[in-house]
Amino acid sequence: MSSSHVSAEIASQPDVWRQAARLAAARGDVLPQPGERVAVVGCGTSWFVAQAYAARREALGLGETDAFAGSEYPLERRYDRVVAITRSGTTTEILQLLAALGPDRRTLAIVGDPDSPGAAAAQDVVVMPFADERSVVQTRFATSALSLLRAGLGEDVDALAVAAEDAVTWRVPAEILARTQFTFLGRGFGVGIANEAALKMREASLAWAESYPAMDYRHGPISISDTTSAVFLVGEQVPGLAEDIAPTGALVVVLDEDPQVALVRLQLLAVANAERKGLDPDAPRHLTRSIILEDTAS
Repeated sequence: MSSSHVSAEIASQPDVWRQAARLAAARGDVLPQPGERVAVVGCGTSWFVAQAYAARREALGLGETDAFAGSEYPLERRYDRVVAITRSGTTTEILQLLAALGPDRRTLAIVGDPDSPGAAAAQDVVVMPFADERSVVQTRFATSALSLLRAGLGEDVDALAVAAEDAVTWRVPAEILARTQFTFLGRGFGVGIANEAALKMREASLAWAESYPAMDYRHGPISISDTTSAVFLVGEQVPGLAEDIAPTGALVVVLDEDPQVALVRLQLLAVANAERKGLDPDAPRHLTRSIILEDTAS
């Protein structure tokens, strides 16, 4: 059993998801409302959470929803509400964007630190200190923000938490850890989750990890797969895709559960792969908890 901070934070996710759902019930008035045109922004992990939520909200027919990296938001485009996800509340691109949007745009910040600049940068704020982390690598804050937003869509987060109670006990099979190249594929909601899983592998274990929409994998990325590869099919399955991958020699891993629950297993994979390589998942190379840029650099 790993003693890292990130491992403990991964294990805590069922409980913090339930707390996020209760918070959503109390603060539902500031979350996106049915029919609103919404943009969700973030950086790194938070951007991938934004992608997953945007796809899920649209799939449920609750309104047009776009996701942007904080630096790439189109200021000329109009939305009914802009949601910014920022664990630290100090990320330069997000603070700059919220300032640029100004008081005439309806903005919501979802933050972990109630004393951060981000907590005062938007018209509305939801603070989740119970989900904040000691780790540089994000796990439970990201999934708790997603739980908050999914609860706001009317989804059953308690059922997700029950499923996650099983997922956090998963032991990564040795045959997966024997591979050195990892590809994550998803559809719809699962695309953002696949992107986040690949990022976790790069951050925590310095792995060669890629992610794609599942249907696009045949359009070029399949050429990278071979006997050193593990290819993960996350969430909604594409008929025939596993069979198409098999001749490459790659190990096909099917995670046909809710993508958010599958992500818990893939977080565990990233930690296990780091420890297999003798790396400290609490101290990822070249990274800090928040990216704060000098004015000249931003």
